[in-house]
Order: sequence, then C-alpha cells, then structure tokens
Amino acid sequence: MKTINCLALTPGEPAGIGPDLCIRLVQDVLPAIPVAVADPNLLERRAQILGLKIRLRPIADLPSNAPHQPGELFFSPISLCALEQPGKLNSANSPYVIETLRHAVYLCQSGMVQGLVTGPVHKGIINSAGISFTGHTELLAELTQTQTVVMMLALPELRIALATTHLPLNKISAAITPDHLSATLHILHHDLIYRFGIPAPRILVCGLNPHAGENGHLGREEIDVIIPVLNNLRAREMNLIGPIPADTAFLPERISHSDAILAMYHDQGLPVLKHLGFGRAVNITLGLPIIRTSVDHGVALELAGTGRASHQSLIAAFNFATHLIN
Repeated sequence: MKTINCLALTPGEPAGIGPDLCIRLVQDVLPAIPVAVADPNLLERRAQILGLKIRLRPIADLPSNAPHQPGELFFSPISLCALEQPGKLNSANSPYVIETLRHAVYLCQSGMVQGLVTGPVHKGIINSAGISFTGHTELLAELTQTQTVVMMLALPELRIALATTHLPLNKISAAITPDHLSATLHILHHDLIYRFGIPAPRILVCGLNPHAGENGHLGREEIDVIIPVLNNLRAREMNLIGPIPADTAFLPERISHSDAILAMYHDQGLPVLKHLGFGRAVNITLGLPIIRTSVDHGVALELAGTGRASHQSLIAAFNFATHLIN
C-alpha cells in the first residue's frame, strides 16, 4: 500500500493555460504526488515553450513511499485527437478533455490515486463539438452516479456553496425545490463536519429574491420553499441562519459568524468570493464519493504558452485536496 498520497491532475483545455499550470506546479515540492491524466507529448511541448524542465514518468513507476521530486510528473496517457495550438480552441479535442476526466475518476475509484484536481475547461468548445456539458460538477456527478452534489468555492476566510450551479436565470426558481434544497443542505452540513472538521457548522442561507422576498411581495420562494425547509432541518439540529437577503448576507460580521454561506445561484455568491480572492480560491465538489478540487478561473487563452499565467489557484487546489485526504 502506498504511504504517499497521489492526486490525479487533469490539465483541462489543451489550448488554454491548464498544461502551463501543471508544469509550473511540479517545479515545487508538493505534499502529494501528482499524476497528470493527459497526453505526455502535450506536456513536453508546453514545457519546451515555457523553457521549463520536466521529467515525465508513467503511472506504472509510481513509488510506494518516496515523496514528490521537483520537476517530476507522473502521467496516465490519454492521446489528443488533434495537435494543440496554444491560444486557439479546436473542437476536435473536446472528446479528449472529457476522456481525461472519465479516466481520472476511474483512477480515483480504483484507489490508484486518492483525489482529483482539475484544470480549467472551455464549456463552449465542448458543446460546439456536440457533447452536452454544463460543467465539471455535473459531469463528475454523472460519472460517479451521484444524485446530488454541491459546488463550493472556498478561501481561508470564506466558503460559499451553491444551491444551483450552471443554470439560466429563468430556470433557477423551478430548480429550487424542497427536496433539492434539503439534499443540498444535508450534503453541505455533512461535509463541513467530516471533510472540514467543523463539529457544529453554522450555515447562513441566502434568500432567492430581493430582500428575501419581503414577506411575499417580491416573490414567494422564501415562504413556499426556503423557510419550510430551514425550519424542518432546524428541528433536526442543524444550525441554519436565514433566509438572509443576499445584499447583506456577505457583510464582514455575518461572514465571521458563519462557517459557510449557501447562495441560491451561481452569480449570487461567486462574484463576492472572486472579488475577495480571485486566483487563490479553490473549487470543491461536495457530496461525491471522491475528493475533487479545482482552480477558480478559466482557460485564459491569451496567456497560454506565454509563461505569464499564475499557478497560485492550482497550488491552492492541490494543497487543499491533500488536506481533505488527511
């Protein structure tokens, strides 16, 4: 049995900065051994462009008890469908991106690695290839046959989870059902205890409508769905605060007195977190049978192959995955 933890690492979109970040990541001493699920030729080409040395080794050579060596990157090979060009999307490589994620999940479920760290993907180019894809969170739920998962972005000083993820605004209200909201809060509460080590988590819950509906004058979702769910779960000894109007939910005194905030939709919560700590936040998928973290940014095509892309978020995601394992 391995005594050193290993983490699968998917670089994401091959034309973006993901390969650059993976190569820069492994130049440092890491708390776990990274295993890139990628085309090794892509990694070699990008390392040459960046002027960085890298020693690629197959996953079969994983050591049983040796720590990560700077500059060394193990890989589990998935072949590109077409030669990549930094900064230029090619829909021909979309099946490759999906296959790296499928194989990374397999490595986690087989026990060969202890978690997954994902680089940024481009949703538009994947869909333009005829592949239905709304995001990592939804695909990983499908691949692991998990009915409900929760997307959360975290900084040391703030955790924001989402009741809904990548949905158009006109579909959000219908998606916030009593069953879904209850399941989301159960997962968030459970993982704050067992993944984050918080014995009695305090969860602040945002309202959906302005002023949290203002007693039904600005919408009834709070009255009909959110408040009954919160009352039901409070009776089961969950410490839930709200629903709080979103325009005051993120005041410093409220953040300091909560362990996580549940936003009702993507752009209700994430602009606040990204304003506070873009480039150092970590995306975490709660509720999965595997550990998964990710960067908090996109593919940044204009920076691919330039050496100017910061890998701080990938470092944070890698270190946080290691923390969750331990």
